[in-house]
Amino acid sequence: MIRFEQVGKVYADGTTAVDGLSFEVAEGELVTLVGPSGCGKTTTMMMVNRLIEPTTGRILVDGSDIATVDPVELRRRIGYVIQQVGLFPHRTVLDNTATVPALLGWKRARARARAAELLELVGLDPAVYGGRYPAQLSGGQRQRVGVARALAADPPVLLMDEPFGAVDPVVRERLQNEFLALQSAVRKTILMVTHDIEEAVRMGDRIAVYGQGRIEQLDTPRAVLGTPATPYVAGFVGADRGLKRLSVTAVEAADLEQPPVAPLGESASRAAARLRDAGARWAVVTDGGGALHGWVSAGALAHAGGRGTVGDLARRMDAWVPLGAPLKQAFSEMLQHDAGWVAVLDGDRFLGVLTPARLHEALRRSVDADARGLARDEVAFDSVPES
Repeated sequence: MIRFEQVGKVYADGTTAVDGLSFEVAEGELVTLVGPSGCGKTTTMMMVNRLIEPTTGRILVDGSDIATVDPVELRRRIGYVIQQVGLFPHRTVLDNTATVPALLGWKRARARARAAELLELVGLDPAVYGGRYPAQLSGGQRQRVGVARALAADPPVLLMDEPFGAVDPVVRERLQNEFLALQSAVRKTILMVTHDIEEAVRMGDRIAVYGQGRIEQLDTPRAVLGTPATPYVAGFVGADRGLKRLSVTAVEAADLEQPPVAPLGESASRAAARLRDAGARWAVVTDGGGALHGWVSAGALAHAGGRGTVGDLARRMDAWVPLGAPLKQAFSEMLQHDAGWVAVLDGDRFLGVLTPARLHEALRRSVDADARGLARDEVAFDSVPES
């Protein structure tokens, strides 16, 4: 959808902002451009809608050389979201959102209907917020309006320049989550500029790590964190890149251990015998359909003296994650609930447990798999024995 061919930008004073960029962004892909201030990432993005003209090379959008397209017409076909939003203070939220459709000649009723639809999509009830003015909104709400306005004319390409940088961390994470959910539905082709490697990892299908005017590595978040291409990239993503990678490595069924499972209606005496035979200190408790109910300890079963059922003695299990959740989420659940393991579910069906040792092993396998071009289950190595 977007292709850079040996694109460069040199200013009149001789400063080279961008030097020989060649890369592609596939249709429906979100690529984050990350790097220090002055590295050329914003210049790269602004050349796509010709707010900055390249000195050399060419840029194609949907197969057309943008140098042959009228700049005003081009910008109306490309959504643009900036940190400070840039809403018109004297226009209502609904009219702000309908700006580009109106410029494209849509009838007012159609433009406002599309604006209302987009406001609903970004979580702002048009009946409540449509008649308000930007000054009557919070920073997060204004940012949502900015995204809605950029999408109003249904552009195939979206440019985002530090879109969540002007809000506090709590609101930023919520906006990031909401935008990722929105992107999964609308599948726009997106270039997003950020200086924050964690945001780049969280948001991007791929990450372009900039040095000075050049891309040092363009790859998936997992590859950038697991196998940095250069010492510069390794230094930029940080010594804690292993921890960052937890957020982009999913829990898989092969990562799980299978502890003893005790049905709700099983007698305490039978469950206690099961745990003794297995040499286990606890069992997961499930109902008749295999759904997680909780857990029970060998101590509780022994203390019951064989009386009652597993359901009478079971304790609630709060530490759990769905299959496919990031390892970071599983680790967070362990810490939050002071748990030695987390249950992993498919819907409400219990699949197994993830322990700290298995979490570490999953991360190692993921890094090795990416480095060697293998699937995770094809990677073999010696595990550190548990004490």
